[in-house]
Amino acid sequence: MKRTIAIFALAAGAAFATHPHTANAFCGFYVTTGDAKLFNHASQVVLVRDGDRTVMTMANDFRGEPKEFAIVIPVPTVLEKDQIHVGEKALIDHVDSYSAPRLVEYFDEDPCRQMAMEMAADRAVTKSAPSGFPLRDGRSDALGVTIEARYAVGEYDILILSAKQSGGLETWLIQNGYRVPAGASRVLGSYLKQGMKFFVAKVNLKEQQRLGFSYLRPIQVAYESPKFMLPIRLGMVNAEGAQELYVYALTRKGRVETTNYRTVKLPSDLDVPLYVKDSFPEFYRAMFAKQVRDQDMRVVFTEYAWNMSWCDPCAAPPLSNDELQQLGVFWLDDAQSGRGGMGNQVFITRLHVRYDRAHFPEDLVFQQTADQTQFQGRYILRHEWKGTTDCPALRHYRAELRQRRAKQAENLAMLTGWRVGDIRSKMAVNADWSTPAENTKWWKGIWSK
Repeated sequence: MKRTIAIFALAAGAAFATHPHTANAFCGFYVTTGDAKLFNHASQVVLVRDGDRTVMTMANDFRGEPKEFAIVIPVPTVLEKDQIHVGEKALIDHVDSYSAPRLVEYFDEDPCRQMAMEMAADRAVTKSAPSGFPLRDGRSDALGVTIEARYAVGEYDILILSAKQSGGLETWLIQNGYRVPAGASRVLGSYLKQGMKFFVAKVNLKEQQRLGFSYLRPIQVAYESPKFMLPIRLGMVNAEGAQELYVYALTRKGRVETTNYRTVKLPSDLDVPLYVKDSFPEFYRAMFAKQVRDQDMRVVFTEYAWNMSWCDPCAAPPLSNDELQQLGVFWLDDAQSGRGGMGNQVFITRLHVRYDRAHFPEDLVFQQTADQTQFQGRYILRHEWKGTTDCPALRHYRAELRQRRAKQAENLAMLTGWRVGDIRSKMAVNADWSTPAENTKWWKGIWSK
């Protein structure tokens, strides 16, 4: 049975379920039977990094039968069995929901009450506290391919391969039942020149059934290397169009950025119309697509950067120290790893990149910085006051509302590229600006002046 090397990709399942459906792969291959085209919507990786030590967790959004699944990933060294683990997808989902771009809501106060309080006394201003493989080994040596190690880890059968030249590795894969896509040899050769090995994993169906899992759990690998990078080029060999990648970097000191591409923060903290609340997925996809276009698809975007011990506001609770340790945060004290503990020694950076071969010809290379400036992709909804009381301040408030609505429409047009006229029309259709006060004679009197 021939296995077609398709695309290795990872899935992103953000809390608001809005990730664009244009991505396929990132750092290796999917290996699948026949000619099935198993392309993914997004890739999702957790990178834990301190010094030269890295723990990488990869969640597979594989769309096919488990018997068709295998992956090939470049790694910087030969991994020992205890450096490979099987993780829990729920942990990645938690990291994703915690760091996802979000909407926040505020509600206007009664302008008349506010005026009365200001006249009575200066208000106190308070600041809120942050609350098994069918291998034929006979010709491996002749091809320059060496099986450095083989392991069974959880429901996965794993090989670590080295090779002397890409043609030999490609031939070995073909002889062992895999159809290699055109262009793979060149990319494989570039990794071999860097001295990298190849991590190959396949699902052991009997073990998966014995363990009782109906889905593919994330694979974790731990290694030491001065290279802080993520190989993305191998996954672009036979990718269909641009791809989506989310990286959640957990470090001890501060924010992570790419060194060979620009890292740019997404626009944030802008007021948008209230109807965005019911169409946040559509808004987010359009917003991100416009930012990619504006930057000519040549940058990596920062969506979130924060100390893991707290958030303001929180889209999901921070991860406990126990959860962080399961993701590989090795510097936390065991004494602090109770379920109730929070990772105050962990800084999280969420990076989002849309890429293709033309605009991202190199793998992503990262560096950890000492910058702990807090940032989140945050978009603001402001609910208008709906009361019926009357006072001079109400007229001023109503005038400010017209300006505020106009600015919200402009912000949304700027963020998404949507026509501002269409936005204003939709705001009017979706608005509920009527109040009991608007049907009284005094309201009509105010607006007629």
